[in-house]
Amino acid sequence: MLNIVLFGPPGAGKGTQAAKIIEKYQLVHLSTGDILRGELAAKTTLGVEAKKYMDKGELVPDEVVIGMIESKIGQNTGSKGFIFDGFPRTTAQAEALDKMLNKRNIPITVMLSLEVEKDELVKRLLGRGQDSGRSDDQDVSIIENRIKVYNSETAPVKGFYEKQGKLKSIAGMGSIDEIFNRLCEAIDKA
Repeated sequence: MLNIVLFGPPGAGKGTQAAKIIEKYQLVHLSTGDILRGELAAKTTLGVEAKKYMDKGELVPDEVVIGMIESKIGQNTGSKGFIFDGFPRTTAQAEALDKMLNKRNIPITVMLSLEVEKDELVKRLLGRGQDSGRSDDQDVSIIENRIKVYNSETAPVKGFYEKQGKLKSIAGMGSIDEIFNRLCEAIDKA
């Protein structure tokens, strides 16, 4: 089973590359945002629990998010593997994810970290903001703050997987196909 954590700062191209990886390797996409919205819409026990926190403007606790991911994995037991997109965001989440996956004997195979220069991230996000209309992608100060938060709070997760020998840093500059080819090379060697 192939289990991938796709990682990188805002604007690195995770969504674009995740879609291509899913198609080629026939993996189940586990996006915590999508899972959360699905659980809320279905009014599951975990969805109701998550809503209590969200209604107060609080982050959904890691154990609730892990529970949702575990439920989704349980619904896809015959899959070839999973791609984690947007999770884990903290070392504590990575530890909790590892614990849950190891219990099922389906550990993370590789963490693919897209490395992109800050100026390029800003340029990409501003372009996405023009195309999508997303206000958070149209303000340079907001974009720069999101990158700063990623670097201080989320980037340390790379160290967790590096200690396990599972981190593969991928140059995220170039065409979509060039980046995809680099990702595939890393996946095929994992």
